[in-house]
Amino acid sequence: MAEKEWLNLCGSVDHIIYANRDSGFAVIELEAGDELICAVGNMPDVQEGAELSLMGYYTTHPNYGYQFRVETCEQRMPATAGAICKYLSSGVIKGIGPAIARRIVEKFGDDTLHIMEQSPQRLAEIKGITVKRSQELAEELKQVFGVRNLMLFLSQYGISPAVSVKVWKRWGVLAQDLIRENPYILCGRMFQLEFQLADQIARQQGISPDSEIRVSAGLSCILIHNLNNGHTCLPSRKLIQAAEKLLELSGDVIEEKLEEVLEKGELVRLKKKQEYLALPELYSSEQYIASRIAMMVSIPPQDEPQIDFVIRQIEEERNIRYEGLQKQAIKEALMNEIFILTGGPGTGKTTTLNGIIDVLEYCGKTLSIAAPTGRAAKRISEVTGREAKTIHRLLEVEMGDGTPRFAKNEQEPLISDAVVIDEMSMVDVPLFEALLRAMKPSAKLILVGDYHQLPSVGAGNVLHDLLASGVIPTIRLQQIFRQAAKSLIVTNAHRIVQGEMPDLNKKQGDFFFLSRRDNASASQTILDLACRRLPNSYGYSPTEDIQVLCPQRKGELGVEELNSKLQTQLNPPGAGKTEFKAGMYTYRLGDKVMQTKNNYDIEWQKNDERGMGIFNGDIGTICMIDKGSQTLAIDFEGRIAYYPFEMASDQLELAYAITVHKSQGNEFEAVVIPILGGYDRLYYRNLLYTAITRAKQIVILVGKEERIAYMVDNNLKSVRFTNLKHLLNGMVEEF
Repeated sequence: MAEKEWLNLCGSVDHIIYANRDSGFAVIELEAGDELICAVGNMPDVQEGAELSLMGYYTTHPNYGYQFRVETCEQRMPATAGAICKYLSSGVIKGIGPAIARRIVEKFGDDTLHIMEQSPQRLAEIKGITVKRSQELAEELKQVFGVRNLMLFLSQYGISPAVSVKVWKRWGVLAQDLIRENPYILCGRMFQLEFQLADQIARQQGISPDSEIRVSAGLSCILIHNLNNGHTCLPSRKLIQAAEKLLELSGDVIEEKLEEVLEKGELVRLKKKQEYLALPELYSSEQYIASRIAMMVSIPPQDEPQIDFVIRQIEEERNIRYEGLQKQAIKEALMNEIFILTGGPGTGKTTTLNGIIDVLEYCGKTLSIAAPTGRAAKRISEVTGREAKTIHRLLEVEMGDGTPRFAKNEQEPLISDAVVIDEMSMVDVPLFEALLRAMKPSAKLILVGDYHQLPSVGAGNVLHDLLASGVIPTIRLQQIFRQAAKSLIVTNAHRIVQGEMPDLNKKQGDFFFLSRRDNASASQTILDLACRRLPNSYGYSPTEDIQVLCPQRKGELGVEELNSKLQTQLNPPGAGKTEFKAGMYTYRLGDKVMQTKNNYDIEWQKNDERGMGIFNGDIGTICMIDKGSQTLAIDFEGRIAYYPFEMASDQLELAYAITVHKSQGNEFEAVVIPILGGYDRLYYRNLLYTAITRAKQIVILVGKEERIAYMVDNNLKSVRFTNLKHLLNGMVEEF
């Protein structure tokens, strides 16, 4: 049989070798005729004894032999008494074990499943099953047969079994009726299926193209898509223009239906200088943030008569002298319920933060310190000498069908008297709302960040909006301290922020420019720097200490091309080195990889500690690839997480080179940045600033001086449409 010849394979599940209940990935032995075949792929909720119809192809693995690679899976109920007995004995129905299963099948034979589905009360005829127990089993049967029927219903529209399982977990026995009534629920935030697919189902259900539910879904889909661009709302005119194209309806029809949508609360309208529309949940999040902060700033500053004495005590203990603005920041943090400390590199932000923490502890306050990413939390822990966690770990994130739930909330708040958040520019609206809900009403909040950094990857522009509101006590540190002024990284960062060219002429120090006039020579220089010159000159690890940061993904100097070339040199294929292909990359043991989406359902283990969630931007190393179970393990700085192969193409990518946006919150010993050609809209001032401030020791720019000049001159920051500043200013006026 030729390799990759597509085949339909039918049989019953004889044995389950491996099954991941969350992802649906499984390795099974399928009894097909007289053969026992190893099948590998996505087969959600598979049970021993189940009848499967599989579409796929045969492959030969060097270690595991002949395997059938499953691309689609349709489950059918077992038809023969023997298969039914095996199916029921597998534990698919809670309360039916092997002994009861055998009695049921002996009584009803090949008609067992039909009777169980249509007349479950007859189970009371079986010895050991009471009438009450038969009623309980009837409810269990609804669940089991419901999943099967939902899969069959959705499969006719090309919807995978894995998505069907998620839909079932959300709505259970109501799922089919809800989808028939409104197919567009499938393209909401939870499942995010293509709008056109929901449209196809809607047409078959006779739903009118200009119906309110279709217009509402179209508007919501556009707003959901724009969450990925950082917007928590959109101007009405922009949203309606986009909806005209998506829905193929006139603007008048959409505006007419919009009034119904707003009346039902499916969208929220807000009037500022112009009219904006938002998803209710995002509007609610910004509204809660604004109300909580408005309450905090309404409390007058608490005079602390001993503060100067305490600061002097700390200075003597630490053998340090704070300058005027640093002392003012320490006082403001102690006196106010909420305080923002901001400033660029070399301005004493860390020293000031340490002073704030020291004074709060001196005054008997308990603290929680956190940052958005693992690397940022590790860094703040190192510079403060105190334990720091990611915000997700601080709030104790829990598994929740792809959406986060936090154990720490209004009912079970953090016990800390003060909460310190570093790298605040990275915090998005939903996470900041969760943090505020988890703080007890009397707790202080101290936010630390650099307002020149790129905004969060997620929706919102929280730090920018809080600063722009002008209502929160804030200290902006601007003076570069003498020791920091010796660093060209620091001085050039400040020059860039002020719209001045960085000094590119110095040949020693921590900031270098290597002129290259074409992509090929720039690419070769970057490879040479990352793989040979920097490791040889400074002893840096090419994977742990050196990071290539790219303004863009595509092209010869983009993330994708450079990752492939860097992998070839740093981790080439070799005898005994396991690898597998997923998406655009081939992954090998030892590869440096990055998580590209927040995934709250991945479990990790670090020594005896267990937790949930691997997040967008987390960088790790592949430490295990098992072809048999189609699973890999990744070490995220001591946290070991397991992934089925199929998740790699959707949630992982190589990380020898990453985009500047993905580098936020991280610091690396050495950073290499290609700046040559590319799309103009991706080359702007605060992206260059963010890139060079990711380096702790060395920055090397490779490319054209005139392209660097273009970035410095281009101060057109990407606009984010948000409501937070407007809501906050309005609520503060009401207090």
